[in-house]
This record gives sequence, C-alpha cells and structure tokens, in this order.
Amino acid sequence: MYSEQKYRNRMRIYIAHSSNFDFRTELYIPIKESTLGTEHTFLLPHDASDALFSSRELFANGCDLVIAEVSFPSTGMGIELGWANAAGVPIVCVYKSGTTPSSALASVTDTKLEYANATELLEQISKAIQKHHT
Repeated sequence: MYSEQKYRNRMRIYIAHSSNFDFRTELYIPIKESTLGTEHTFLLPHDASDALFSSRELFANGCDLVIAEVSFPSTGMGIELGWANAAGVPIVCVYKSGTTPSSALASVTDTKLEYANATELLEQISKAIQKHHT
C-alpha cells in the first residue's frame, strides 16, 4: 500500500536541453543522484542514446512538467517547448548564472530560475516541482 501511494504521487518530468554542453554530467547525473531522482520520474531524452526522437506524443500523453535548461539556445528544444505549451504542460526554465535566456521564452513560460552550481540547480528544480505538484 505504501509503495502504491509513493508511485501515485510521482510526477513525470521531461528534461529539455541543448546538446551544446555536457548535459550528462551537468544535468542528468545531479538529477539521478539526488532524492528528486527517486521521488519522481525524470524523462531524460538522451540518457541511453543520442538518437533523435519525437517528444510530441509524450507531452500529449501524460507529462506533468517540463524543466528546460536554457543556458544554451537550441532550435530543437524550442520546438519541444512549443509542443509542450500547446499540450498545456507547464514549463519551467533554468539557466546558469552568467548566461542570458532568450526573450522568446516568454511566449511559453514566465518562470525562469537562475542557478550557479549543481546544488542550486537541484534546489531550483525542487521548488518548481513543489509549485506544480498536485
């Protein structure tokens, strides 16, 4: 019974990002090694492979939140954020201190959270999850 409740409260969170940085080390590993990684289901698009895939169906079929790492602009990520927005999935952008997120992000979210290191990144993700968790 306890484990059923635990899994019922899990959010499905898609992590969008550019491929122009070491996302495995700077994004995936901190998430997977944190308690957040055990409390929620993180959909890490390039965890197992760099192969291209379409996330459009994912947004329409049960994604609760999108966390977009927007420090590095990416046309593909912009397309994904448009799909998520069209499907009504909340989008939260996080970006590294010293970078400037695109002003175009205002069309899909008003939530942009700055971080300086992995600890702050996880804190910002945790705040975003708490805000959107039902």
